[in-house]
Amino acid sequence: MLTLIQRCDPVAEPYGELLLPYDLRIRSRLRTRLASGEEAVLRTERGAMLRGGEHLKSDDGRVVRVAAAAEKVMHIVCADRFELTRAAYHLGNRHVPVEIGEGYLRIAAGHVLGDMLTGLGAKIEEIDAPFEPESGAYGGGHGHHDEAGHGGRIHQYQQKE
Repeated sequence: MLTLIQRCDPVAEPYGELLLPYDLRIRSRLRTRLASGEEAVLRTERGAMLRGGEHLKSDDGRVVRVAAAAEKVMHIVCADRFELTRAAYHLGNRHVPVEIGEGYLRIAAGHVLGDMLTGLGAKIEEIDAPFEPESGAYGGGHGHHDEAGHGGRIHQYQQKE
């Protein structure tokens, strides 16, 4: 079984690809499969989110490319910059992971926040897309996603076909 242990510089031809949604790219301990179906274990440093395009080195030297899986997200646009900034403020005030793009925001799909944003005048479209939220003000993101109540266990993820 492939054991992925650390980030590394990109290589021209990685051994394989690890396709994961956001909620699993924030974990440091995970049992999963590469896109090829080969079993893999992720054992990386805690508290740092994996980004699509990053590369991970295994304990035997093989390198795997991380890819952000498409998932249900709300694509948020507003009439102007002020309204978009206002929406971002209200999402940040709720500590919601937010992807910030040129003229849009994206968050995980959910009707409660969708209703709030619609009330603020935002236009929302639910789409399937890779989700790459900001990592947080301190660069490493929030380690509590992986730590809270999991005691360092390795979580399992199976890709849907």
